[in-house]
Amino acid sequence: MSDSPAASASGCTEGRTALTTAEVEALVSGICFKTGPPRALGVEVEWLVHELRTPLLPVTPERLEAAYAALRTVPLRSALTVEPGGQLELSSPPAASLMECIGTVSADLDAVRAVLAEDGLRLVGMGHDPWHTPRRFLRERRYDALEACLDRGGPAGRHMMCTSASVQVCVDAGHEEPGPLGHVRRWWLAHQLGPVLVAAFANSPLLGRRPTGWLSTRQLLWTEIGPGRAGAPPLDGAPRTAWVRHVLDAPVMCVRREDGPWEVPKALTFREWIRSGRPRPPTREDLDYHLTTLFPPVRPRGHLELRMIDAQPGDDGWIVPLAVTAALFDDPEAAETAYRAVKPLAERTHGLPAPHNPLWTDAARSGLADPELHEAAIACFVAALDALPRIGATAEVADAVRTYLDRYVLKGRCPADDLLDRLRGPDRRRSHGKDFRT
Repeated sequence: MSDSPAASASGCTEGRTALTTAEVEALVSGICFKTGPPRALGVEVEWLVHELRTPLLPVTPERLEAAYAALRTVPLRSALTVEPGGQLELSSPPAASLMECIGTVSADLDAVRAVLAEDGLRLVGMGHDPWHTPRRFLRERRYDALEACLDRGGPAGRHMMCTSASVQVCVDAGHEEPGPLGHVRRWWLAHQLGPVLVAAFANSPLLGRRPTGWLSTRQLLWTEIGPGRAGAPPLDGAPRTAWVRHVLDAPVMCVRREDGPWEVPKALTFREWIRSGRPRPPTREDLDYHLTTLFPPVRPRGHLELRMIDAQPGDDGWIVPLAVTAALFDDPEAAETAYRAVKPLAERTHGLPAPHNPLWTDAARSGLADPELHEAAIACFVAALDALPRIGATAEVADAVRTYLDRYVLKGRCPADDLLDRLRGPDRRRSHGKDFRT
């Protein structure tokens, strides 16, 4: 959500050239899938911000504002942005290697933590805030419109906006040509590997200090938002064609204007907006903005942004999902192993797009207690571990992945299980309580 301040600042676009459907198809195809040899890697790490000594107390808006004002004076290589509920996000610049990406973000996080500690605050890695209710920190017209739009579908939208955090890994779209590193294979792999990553890194079992019955409540909330805003297109066609159709048929979040609140239309798709031209014809700027209001589990932005991983515990917990994902996408041998490992899982989607299908639901609810997801995760982690030296990872990074494999994946566990164990005691492991929706 935090990748669009520039778009939101443009406001009204009246008087600019209106778009046709054909122009949208050409623009989206060119913008969202830029093919070539996989060379760059990136990561976006989101964090909850809590009181250092009394984390159950909510951080006041005044304290958050003062902390972020101090952070804006700190030179960082990563882009620092703030999510609607006050979560902090660092987005790395494109890196030429895994170790370059890790080095940049680690240094920036050290600087950020030092400033926050001076204000008695700290970064917390969890996929969903286990204690605090949604409370919006940013008061901007973009988020006013997003809140109004999402409120029509229930409470999940406010939780997503204000109390969730993730690790988003960005990989190149891949070659135009077929093959293990081709863009068609990588697009398919990102969606089929997604449930394995959800299950292996689930870290959000609590809401309102109580178990929800889901290991990744964050993933459940995304599903609750609905397929138009947070869903993916079907995988039975060419990626560009499928994504263009999804963009055109997705609901418009808002129609911006220079003054006053932005209009939040009901059930208006971008395709219908083009055809009707009401309340005004959409422009190229409106299309660019519309793309930032879609939150699928895999978002094509020239590169592929994998958005399904919960924020991880510990200062360096984000490094493991980054390293595993990078190895499985950019090492040809590991990519082929991952493809074979997740291919049998595709039958469980029943042809339904992510994340609104049984496989993604099972991953979010049960994690690696699911036998097929467990088997696929082991194969993928072992392949990634073997590939890490080939993509230049240090022994320290490989050791972190190996430790995660031993502590969680081989045992069919994830960080959410640790939270539940601490809450209830190890004798009640995997008793996750009721679904919070019931």
